[in-house]
Order: sequence, then C-alpha cells, then structure tokens
Amino acid sequence: MKSFIEHLSEAEYDGRKVTLNKPFRSDDKKKKFYVYVKNEKGNVIKLGFGDPNMDIKRDSPGRLAGFRARHQCDTDPGPKWKARYWSCKFWEKGKTVTDLLDSVDICDSILEASRAGKNTHMTHIEDRVIYGGVKGARESILALRSLRDMLAGKVSSSTNVTEKWDGAPAVFAGIDPSDGKFFVAKKGIFNKDPKVYKSEADVRNDTSGDLADKLVIAFNELKDLGIKNVIQGDIMFTKGDLESETIDGEKYITFQPNTLVYAVPSGSDLEKTISKANLGVVWHTTYKGDSFESMTASYGVDVSSLKKKKTVWYQDADLKNLSGTATLTKADTEEVTEQLSKAGKIFQKIKSTTLNELENNPELATKLETFNNTLVRKRERIENTAKHVNDLIAWFDKKHKAEYKKRKSDKGKRDIALKNENEMKFFSKENRKNLDMMYQLMNAIIDAKLIIINKLDKLKEIDTFIRTKKGFKVTGSEGFVAIDYNTNGAVKLVDRLEFSTNNFSPDVIKGWER
Repeated sequence: MKSFIEHLSEAEYDGRKVTLNKPFRSDDKKKKFYVYVKNEKGNVIKLGFGDPNMDIKRDSPGRLAGFRARHQCDTDPGPKWKARYWSCKFWEKGKTVTDLLDSVDICDSILEASRAGKNTHMTHIEDRVIYGGVKGARESILALRSLRDMLAGKVSSSTNVTEKWDGAPAVFAGIDPSDGKFFVAKKGIFNKDPKVYKSEADVRNDTSGDLADKLVIAFNELKDLGIKNVIQGDIMFTKGDLESETIDGEKYITFQPNTLVYAVPSGSDLEKTISKANLGVVWHTTYKGDSFESMTASYGVDVSSLKKKKTVWYQDADLKNLSGTATLTKADTEEVTEQLSKAGKIFQKIKSTTLNELENNPELATKLETFNNTLVRKRERIENTAKHVNDLIAWFDKKHKAEYKKRKSDKGKRDIALKNENEMKFFSKENRKNLDMMYQLMNAIIDAKLIIINKLDKLKEIDTFIRTKKGFKVTGSEGFVAIDYNTNGAVKLVDRLEFSTNNFSPDVIKGWER
C-alpha cells in the first residue's frame, strides 16, 4: 500500500519505484541501513549509513550524548542527502529502530506540495475523508455510487475507471514544445532543469545499466508512433523481460516489472502480439502546454491516434466493457448500497468543523494517516473505532514527550511545549467523537470499495500473480483509479491489506530481486 505521504514521496531509482525518505535495513553488510533521497541536484540516490558491525546504544545516556555531540546532531545534522543526517535520526532518544523504519520522513517540499493541493487527487478513496474535508468525504461516497451504478448496468456516468499497472520505469514521450523535437524522459521532466533525452547519447550520458537500456529502446521504438503533445506511461517490459513459464499446469508468457507477475496464456492472440514486441507500455496521462513548466495533465491517452508498430505493444489504462461483463449481482448491489447508505448516515452526523480543520492542516492530517498505516503494515483493519481514536491520541502524546525531551534549552522546551499544546487542542471532546464517526465512515467506504474492486478485477485483460518462494499465487491487480471527468479529479481504489502483504512480505519475490 502507498500512503498519501508515500505517494507524494514516490520516485524512481534505477528504473524501479521507490519511496523517498523511508529508511530500510541493509542486506549487503556494507552499511547498516539505506534510504532513497534526492540530492542537491534533485537526483534520486541510494544513501547508506551506519556501521553494520556496531549497535545503536541510544539507551546509554553517555553513548547517546557523545554520538550526538560528535556529529553535531543538535546544531547542524546536515542535509538529508548526507549520511550524518540519518545517523542522527537513528540516535534520537525515545525512538526505536522499528519506529524509524515504519515512518516516512516528511520533507518540507512534500508538505508544500500538500498545502498547494498538488497530488491530493490521487489519495486512496477513503483517505479523501481525512484530506478533503466535507467536500472530499461527499465525493468519495458519490464516486462509489457512480461505480455501483455503472457496474449494475447504468452506463450514463461521468466517471471512468482505469487500471493501475505495476510497471517501471515511468516513461514520458512526445514533442518538446521549445524546439519541436521528439524526446523520451523519466520523472525528471518536470524539474526546474528538465531532463529530456533526444538521442541515444543523451540517455547514456545521464543514466546507466538496465534503466539506460530500457530508455534507449523506448526512444528508438516510440519515435515512430506519431506522438503529439506529451504522454506518460509505465514500461511493462522490454524483449529480454519476457519469459515462458508454467503456472498451475498452464503455459504463459510472463513479465514482472515490480511486484506483480503479468501472465498471458501461450497461443493466445495477445501472447502472439506481445512475443513480437521489443517494448510494452501502458499509457495513462496526457500533458499539454507551451512549455514543460506550464503543462497541465489530464487523465487518459487517446491511443487510437498513435501509429501501429509490430515491435511495440501499447494500450491505454482504461478498463474495457465496464457494464455487462462484470456487472454486480443483485446481492452485491444491495450490499454496496447498504454500505453507502450507512456511510451517508454517518456523514450527516459528523460536524463539518472537524473535517474542515483536518483539510486545512495537512501536516496534522498526514500524521493521522501515518498512524492509521501502522495497522495496515500489520495487515489489520480499524475494528474498534473508539479505541483507535484513544490509541491515536496516546501515539501523539508519546511523540510529543519524546520531542520535548530532545530539547536542551529552556526556550527550546517552551517552544515545543507550545507547539504540542496547540496540536493537542484538536483532540477536544467534540472532535474525539467526530473522529470516532469519521473512522466509522471510512470503514463503510472501504467495505463498499472492496466489493467493487472484486468486480473490477474480473475485467482485467491479463492475469496477475505474485511470485513466492513456494511458487506462484493468484492475486488482484495493483488497484484502480476512478476519474470524474467533470472535475478531472481522481481517487485510488486499492485493496490495501492485500497489496501491503504482497509489497512488504519477505516471501514475495520482486522483479528487481531476481
């Protein structure tokens, strides 16, 4: 599962998806931990820190004070792209290694993007309740109603659904408006100094390894498609990624860019098409504008305008045949309706002030979601909403006390105490009651969402599996995106517990681990 902050922190390193500012344990014995960060040039790097042969003795006051003094942790820990910054974080009093590995360090640029309203359209549908205020909660319910009606056979709707494909790296292709030349690019296209590649040499000079190989293939294959403007997609495979495998006695051609294994039955028309291709891409977003800086995005790509080429397999991300093929049964429709009716009744009882206060304080909302995700990582749902609110407040209190203890000066302690006092004002008696109902509302939305996801999964054109140490296991897609073309807003529909299990389980073999 990707949380809101993880979504904003999502980046690519060496052609695969990574989460920025989230440390993880090393398995190469060179460093104790690693973390993906952006350096001073805006490039994503893999930063190692910590001696694998030494323990962190933060429980020893003398060792703790000595380490922090030697490394200037309280005065100048340095920037996030230096090892000293992260070593200092792991030598903080009151935090365990588990706490630090379970959290995403929230950088200023991410919070700024949140405050500016960027990327919030791609939150999970239930999290719109946290981030979108009254309007967001209402839109979540209406989006699910629209999807229910669509799957029940009512085709008149402003909502469309695309499938989330688990591909990598992301690729941008099109025409540079400044000179009319064709290019391919990775996500650095929208940096202050846009990185676009207009030749094989451009690619090789800026990238290396498998990423460079894939971008070179993309450049050579996509330049003949007649792409207008700029379109974005995910590379699903290049020729060398295709494999012939047998799963449960059936022969497939497979490709695995990340966590999911995509499997196409041998002998099928689709398998014959893919086998001839040097490149496979799923397109999902179109950009228009007079410069990269001013370009605006819209969901969807008109692939019918692209030229056909035997060595390129491509398609858009839209789900086909939304009505008829996977219509909800009468029982399914009634169950979704029941959950949405429940959601509507709860929504009416929640004071708008609570939801709007969260909407106007994205830093606080982010902390709420961070705490919620501690359950997701344990593959658990919020069952007792009142207990969850109490646990949330206790979590805040623990964090505040740890922050207070870290301050050395009286002024520092007063400042943090004032900040914490102001933050805790949110948890008034009325807001606690409204938070309880907010989590009940989110649960009802999740229950309706899971029924719809189950139906949407049956519309997949390609089977999906996970590769485990014991063999293959059937799984759902990465998820879906519901798009409202009236507002150009979108929300993710993901079975977060299933995706969390697949994404974090050490028993699941990822594409880059093979």
